[in-house]
Amino acid sequence: MADLLKIGVLVSGNGSNLQAIIDRIEDGYLRGAVVCVISNKADAFALERARRHGIPAVVLDHKSYAGREAYDEALVGILRDYGVELVVLAGFMRIITPVLLAAFSAAVMNIHPALLPAFPGLYAQRQALDYGVKVSGCTVHFVDEGTDTGPIIIQAPVPVFAEDSEESLSKRIQVEEHRIYPEAVKLFAERRLNISGRRVEILPAPDSSR
Repeated sequence: MADLLKIGVLVSGNGSNLQAIIDRIEDGYLRGAVVCVISNKADAFALERARRHGIPAVVLDHKSYAGREAYDEALVGILRDYGVELVVLAGFMRIITPVLLAAFSAAVMNIHPALLPAFPGLYAQRQALDYGVKVSGCTVHFVDEGTDTGPIIIQAPVPVFAEDSEESLSKRIQVEEHRIYPEAVKLFAERRLNISGRRVEILPAPDSSR
């Protein structure tokens, strides 16, 4: 595992993006290892997904801590114990504080179900439908101190149909989430992401013929 990217995943719910990353590791697409999955909710199904693949599943209840910073200090301690190099947010319903961001500088990723900077925050699919857009999608970005404001890594567009409900649009967007999130993690593992201000440059793949 020494040459594999060590990934820590933070979750609060179902964990379908966690599953997508695990699947792409297991099929050989992504050279990495999910070394721990941490949830603030004991009943998150994502924890069961982790256990099924032999991944340590940790419950860290935010209600046991005095504030967000104290909670993130505990998170950092666990992530460091597992040697995590990249923190992946997969439906983690907590606001990340500078405590975690400082500990994992330029190494915290999130996925959002909209084409940022449009429709940040909660209920992005509902926001898109209410606004009447013809195209929505999803965005993988590095996390900063704002709400869905970090530098964008990859985006994928998804058409919005007149008959769409929040549920139907969410399902189509999720298909693209499951495709581009492992891709972004793969680029990080290959050290092909260069952040310059707000821009993330994707560096070319090494020439394997040399």
